[in-house]
Amino acid sequence: MSNPRAAKVAERIQQIIARRLEKGLRDPRMGFVTITDVRVTGDLQHASVFYTVYGSEEEQSDTAKALKAATGMLRTEVGKQLGTRLTPVLEFIHDELPDSAQHLNELLAEAKRRDDEAHALAANASYAGEEDPYSKPRDLDADESDDSDDDDLDDLEDGEFDDSDELEDLEDEDEDGIDEEDLEDDERRD
Repeated sequence: MSNPRAAKVAERIQQIIARRLEKGLRDPRMGFVTITDVRVTGDLQHASVFYTVYGSEEEQSDTAKALKAATGMLRTEVGKQLGTRLTPVLEFIHDELPDSAQHLNELLAEAKRRDDEAHALAANASYAGEEDPYSKPRDLDADESDDSDDDDLDDLEDGEFDDSDELEDLEDEDEDGIDEEDLEDDERRD
């Protein structure tokens, strides 16, 4: 309710109806009723009164019938004490919020019980495979190297190089890795 006047009227209606129900109605079907909320339209013509009833399903349905029968009397009482030009039409609606809250509490208790069972199982569980199944990057020893050019140069320095063609290619290349004969052939063509 964004209208502050409607909010005040709703609060006042809730108090009036609650006091009247405390005094009691002459209807034997009426159970223990609690007015939980009242919502009034912006034009103050309609009021929805939400209530809960303590008791069984039968008592709740009997109370709904009793409130429907007493709607006119309760509207007259509201009109006398409210002091507005028009008295809003009252509509009594059984409030399902406590029932749904109880259902949510039961669901939360069930979830907690299942979590406790899962924690108990996890405490006694062991790994199906390795403890850490993810592969790790391997550490290279100082002797190992993936660069084949470095191996070839090491072999050349040690004098253990077998392939004479590769040896000649390496000797022809200068420090930049460029073959001098190819460079001279390219210069002649230009």
